[in-house]
Amino acid sequence: MNIDLTNKNALVCGSTAGIGRATAIQLAKLGATVTLVARNQVKLKETLIELPHDKGQKHNYFVADFTNPQQLKDKVEVAVSNKIFHILVNNTGGPKGGPIFSAEPDEFEKAFSMHVICNQILAQAVVPGMKEADYGRIINIISTSVKQPIDNLGVSNTIRGAVASWSKTMANEVGQFGITVNNVLPGFTATDRLDDIVANAAKRMNKTDKEAAEAMKNLVPARRFAQPGEIANAVAFLSSEAASYINGINLPVDGGRTKSL
Repeated sequence: MNIDLTNKNALVCGSTAGIGRATAIQLAKLGATVTLVARNQVKLKETLIELPHDKGQKHNYFVADFTNPQQLKDKVEVAVSNKIFHILVNNTGGPKGGPIFSAEPDEFEKAFSMHVICNQILAQAVVPGMKEADYGRIINIISTSVKQPIDNLGVSNTIRGAVASWSKTMANEVGQFGITVNNVLPGFTATDRLDDIVANAAKRMNKTDKEAAEAMKNLVPARRFAQPGEIANAVAFLSSEAASYINGINLPVDGGRTKSL
C-alpha cells in the first residue's frame, strides 16, 4: 500500500495547534513538503521548526486570517504561483457554542464566510495545479454533526452541514481529473476547542469540568477522547495514493460515538 507523500506539496490550514498541527507533522513524516497557514506568525514559526524534513523538504508558511477572505485569496494566489499543491487540508476553528435559537444572524454569516467561502477560495486556487499534476486531494476537517447534530452547537451544526454539501458537490465535479474531495469528521478530540465544549457542558450540567468530561467519554464506545494524531492519521491516508478511489465521503473518526450508519 502506497502512502508515501514524497514530492507532494501540502497546504494545511489552522496548522499551529490541535488537529491541524498534528496533520502537518504527519504529512511531513510521510515525505510531503508542507506549507502552514494560520493567523499567528509566532506560532507558525514554532510549528515550522517541529516539522520533520528527513526527505529534504523545505517547509514554509504564510499568515492569513480566515475572517478576512480577501487577504486569504491574495496570500494563496502568491503561494500557488510558486508551486503546485497536491494536497489541501481545510481546517478552521468552529463557531462558538450555544442553542441555535439564541444565535444572532451575523454569527451564521461569519461562520459561513470562514468555512464555506474560504474553502471555495482555497479550492479555486489549488485545483488548476492539481489538474495539471493529475493528482489532488482535498480533505476538509469538519464534524460528526453532519451525520448527527450536536446539542448546543447550533451555528456549527448548520455551517458544517453546508461544508459537507459543498464538498460532495466539488467531489462530483473534479473526480475526473484525479482529484478526490473527502471529509474527516472528528469526534471528541483532545484540543483547546474540546476544553471549551467541556467547560460549557459542565455549566449546563452543574458539574465540574472533570465530571463533565467523564460523562462525555461515556458517550463514546471507546470510552476516551481522541488524540489529534489519530485524526491526522485518517487525513494522511486520504492524502495518499492508496486512497485514490475514495471520493466524496464523510469519514467519522470518533471512537464509534456517531449512532447513524
